[in-house]
This record gives sequence, structure tokens and C-alpha cells, in this order.
Amino acid sequence: MVATPTPGKIISYPAKTIARADIALRCAPFHLALFAKMRWESVSVPKLAGDLGVKSGYTRYPLSELSVETATSWLIQVGMLRREVDGQGLTDSFRLTPLGLELIEKWEQVGGVLPSASAIDRLKNLSARWFRLPF
Repeated sequence: MVATPTPGKIISYPAKTIARADIALRCAPFHLALFAKMRWESVSVPKLAGDLGVKSGYTRYPLSELSVETATSWLIQVGMLRREVDGQGLTDSFRLTPLGLELIEKWEQVGGVLPSASAIDRLKNLSARWFRLPF
């Protein structure tokens, strides 16, 4: 099943792709405020790591730089984020993809808070990350 395109939307995603990205988003250690910021500008790893990420309202708890890299790498793999590129190559900053923008807009419209993932969703996310298998 393919998601129905909305006016002005260029890309349609398979329902499985949307579901996997949505679960990964809700299992990630980040708040919706981070992704809302990524809509307009890139956010770097140092802004997410440690107490700064919590104070900025981006993370649920202090994260090491390695934890930030791991979490954002998974969100890249499921299609939510992309690494920012500059004239020198890849940077340590991230932005939303069109799929990420679609999901963030969805959650902003239904209350502006990412709901917690269920135990089953966490298990699906863990197994997908571990085995790199689609749901």
C-alpha cells in the first residue's frame, strides 16, 4: 500500500517505510522540538550531546556524542534525516528529509508531542536495527 499524496507533496512512500520511520522516530531519544528546528536549519552533534541537548529541549536525557551519532545514524537509515554537506564534504550536522518533514508535520498537527513508543514498537525497532530488516 502506498501513502496517498497530499497537495504539493512530491514523494509518495510505501506504508511500511512510513511505519518504520515513525516507530524509529518515537523510539529515538529526541524531542519533537529538535526535528522542528531541523526543518529550517541543520543541527550539529555538539548541540545534541551532554546537558546542552537537554537544556535546549532536544533530548530526553544527556547523551554522549557516540549515542547521538548512533541514534541519528539509525534515523538516516530509516529515511528521517540526512547529513549536511558543505564544500569540504560531510559535516556533523543533520537535517530532515522529505519523509522526516512529513512525519514531523503529522505529529505537530496532533498535539505537538511525540508519543512514547509501545513495548511492541520498541521491540520492532530494536530488531530492525539489530538485523537491519524491514518490518
